Amino acid sequence: MPRAMLTSLTPFNLTFSKPAAAAAAVAHFSLSALPDSNPNHLNLAHSLQSETLEILEWASVCNHLSALASTSMGFSAAQNAQIPLGKSKSESLKLLDQTAAAISAIAEIGSPPSDFHSVEDVSEIVNAAVSGKLLTVNELCAVRRTLIAAKALFEKLKALASGADSDRYLPLLEVLEDCDFLVKLERTIGLCVDCNLSEILDKASEDLEIIRFEKKRNMEKLDALLKEVSAKIFKAGGIDSPLVTKRRARMCVGVRARYKYLVPHGVVLDASSSGATYFMEPSEAVELNNMEVRLLNAEKAEEIGILSFLTSEVAKSEAEIVYLLDKIVEADLAFARAAYAQWMNGVRPIFSSKDDKGLDKGATEIGMLVDIEGIQHPLLLESSLRSLSDAVAYSSRRSLSSKDGNDVKLIYGSLSSGVSDFPVPIDIKIGYGTRVVVISGPNTGGKTASMKTLGLASLMSKAGMYLPAKSQPRLPWFDLVLADIGDQQSLEQSLSTFSGHISRICNILEVASKESLVLIDEIGSGTDPSEGVALSTSILQYLKDRVNLAVVTTHYADLSLLKEKDHQFENAAMEFSPETLLPTYRVLWGSIGDSNALSIAKSIGFNQQVIEHAQDWVEKLRPEKQQERKGLLYRSLVEERNRLEAQAKTAATLHSETRDIYREIQDEAEDLDMRKRALMAKETLQVRKEVKIVKSQLEAVLQEFDNRLKTAGADQLNLLIKKSEAAVASIIEAHSPEDGFLVNETSETSYTPRSGEQVYLKGLRDKIATVVDAPGDDGTVLVQYGKIKVRLKNNEIRAIPSSEKNATTSSAPRLKQRGWQSRTAESKDGEVSYSPAIQTSKNTVDLRGMRAEEASYNLDMAIASRESQSVLFVVHGMGTGVIKERALEILRKHPRVAKFEAESPMNYGCTVAYIK
Repeated sequence: MPRAMLTSLTPFNLTFSKPAAAAAAVAHFSLSALPDSNPNHLNLAHSLQSETLEILEWASVCNHLSALASTSMGFSAAQNAQIPLGKSKSESLKLLDQTAAAISAIAEIGSPPSDFHSVEDVSEIVNAAVSGKLLTVNELCAVRRTLIAAKALFEKLKALASGADSDRYLPLLEVLEDCDFLVKLERTIGLCVDCNLSEILDKASEDLEIIRFEKKRNMEKLDALLKEVSAKIFKAGGIDSPLVTKRRARMCVGVRARYKYLVPHGVVLDASSSGATYFMEPSEAVELNNMEVRLLNAEKAEEIGILSFLTSEVAKSEAEIVYLLDKIVEADLAFARAAYAQWMNGVRPIFSSKDDKGLDKGATEIGMLVDIEGIQHPLLLESSLRSLSDAVAYSSRRSLSSKDGNDVKLIYGSLSSGVSDFPVPIDIKIGYGTRVVVISGPNTGGKTASMKTLGLASLMSKAGMYLPAKSQPRLPWFDLVLADIGDQQSLEQSLSTFSGHISRICNILEVASKESLVLIDEIGSGTDPSEGVALSTSILQYLKDRVNLAVVTTHYADLSLLKEKDHQFENAAMEFSPETLLPTYRVLWGSIGDSNALSIAKSIGFNQQVIEHAQDWVEKLRPEKQQERKGLLYRSLVEERNRLEAQAKTAATLHSETRDIYREIQDEAEDLDMRKRALMAKETLQVRKEVKIVKSQLEAVLQEFDNRLKTAGADQLNLLIKKSEAAVASIIEAHSPEDGFLVNETSETSYTPRSGEQVYLKGLRDKIATVVDAPGDDGTVLVQYGKIKVRLKNNEIRAIPSSEKNATTSSAPRLKQRGWQSRTAESKDGEVSYSPAIQTSKNTVDLRGMRAEEASYNLDMAIASRESQSVLFVVHGMGTGVIKERALEILRKHPRVAKFEAESPMNYGCTVAYIK
């Protein structure tokens, strides 16, 4: 019976379905795709990949990701740059799917699941259990809390996946779907241990329950006995107050030394520091104390047995627990990547391949192997966003201290307005046939940063991270990213700068494959230029047939000529502004860039005489007028680009305005249909009501006729009939249409509206509109109601009677416009007609707040842009009158202004000009 409780908890029937390798840490290099399995070859590839990650500062990206992890294990993995990089294209796509699912989950629940915070890193505890170390109560409780949190996390993800858009969350659910959450082990620990009090429960085993019961009963007897003895000593004056205490793990009583005789045959266990008080164990308590010690030892032995049993169960479940922890880290990193993507406004990349040729749905340009628009360097972007966040925090604290909430709103508004313009976004456009890209341009122009941006974008895509770019970036999946950037000089290995570069490039050529990305900075530099060009050309010719893509930077102009002989080469240049003598950090694909060394030296204050001598040498070494032709060509290209950008912005503005007008017309049409149905229903109800009234009136006349007919004589019959007929005629006359209505209906059919005239719109409950164009051959007329212009048939409009024109003009609604008296109709003197004098945003120029020169310029531009026979509303305000005087002076002298009307009492601060 003593082990009955324990044996009832032992049969777990564990099945180790997960391989032991599941407990291994996630590999952060993807070398499985390499064709050569030679150990030396793999070691070299591993070494070069590690150095490339260091060059590209991959650890800094992972370090920022670690701050977004929710578990200590996820934090440690990201902090040590051990986040998973897909070993194949399918694995990277799986990681991207997990990130997308995590973004959807965060959007649904507002943040990563809180259950992550309850997950603890119990791997050391499991290892200790496997090694035979006895686990403590707290360690067992840590295992139980982790199992509970993991199960709760899975249930929360499962609840999300059971909704309407279940497919969005499946990649996350699949991470934990095949995990064993060890519910039996968690329940067993919960039955044996109270984690709130950190102690073993009585019901952990039957023996422990009996031992603790006996111990409690024995202690009660011992306590009662000692209290009785201590009370007697107190009454005899042997102590100031009854005292029961413990000395040397045995219960005893206190007594003054000279009253020792009050405890006959007692054992002195201890004495006070002064020696005045003895702590004695009465002879009657000896056996009870002995029993207490035996029960205490038995309790400890039983507790050790229970902890040993639970430790063995944890050890047996090692594979399942480690596998579960790995999967929790995988899910945690997915949510960290999602939070990182939201933080920097990232977009999901698409992996391109040689087969799709850019024709799939996500392609933005046909034939692009790499098509990334507006990408920013992740690390530079992080520092920019962090500075902006610090500014927000500082401004918030200052605004809170001043109790002014407007500053806080302003700062947070700027933070949420979008990603910072620093660093400068670049476009990376590389066609499918290209294998080598040669980037030229000035020092400090951004060549190396652009190349590093491409390298980091490739690594982030492999790791399932979103990119800080626009649209949908496309790039290949690379098995290796190999870089030679920076100074490879080594005094320990006796390598010069040139030797270090060549040695590293040699290793890169050895391990690179058809799926690799190679990045080389300043290829062939550090030696004689002629030999450097020859060696660089040979290296690039070798690379083009052995890698997926190679990107190199150079100052050698001869390398840019390779494109003319081989279509697998492409050129790119870093833009340099000749006006400011500063780089713009933009990449010009397909162009060749100058180093601009003399311009840069001049901008930093170099000796002018030295620069002039250098310029003379340049002119002697270069073909005549070649530099001038390049400058003219460059300026013309820049002007053409600026013109196209301006046209694109104008087209975008027109497109936006057209869509706004379309939505406004659509809303008006929907409202028109609703009002039409309501009007028909109202008219139908009115007709029914009138029919009912007429019917009741006719029935009353007939009833009266019948009643009088019964009492009337023969001579009264004709009179009675005439009266009834007159009554019926009066009823019919009362409910017949008025003559004026028929006249109006007849006149409306022959009514021909004139331009500028105001009319009623029948379909809009007789709302007033203005005729813009007279009726054409198709019998339709163009009218304007508010901002909306629409063509209607003649029978859909109605003339305003002359008696009502003044009233309608004065009572017309002014919602967003200020109405002026219509001067659109041609006068008797043959005056030219103008478009409707209705103020809109299109025909208004607001000069308020401008200086006189700026106001003059804007007014001239507004008059020049207005079409003939139109009106222009000039809002100059009341102020000091300077702007008003300048505006009136321009209107008087301008050749396109036929006349103008000064402000009226109803429209202070606004003058209407009529354009010829």
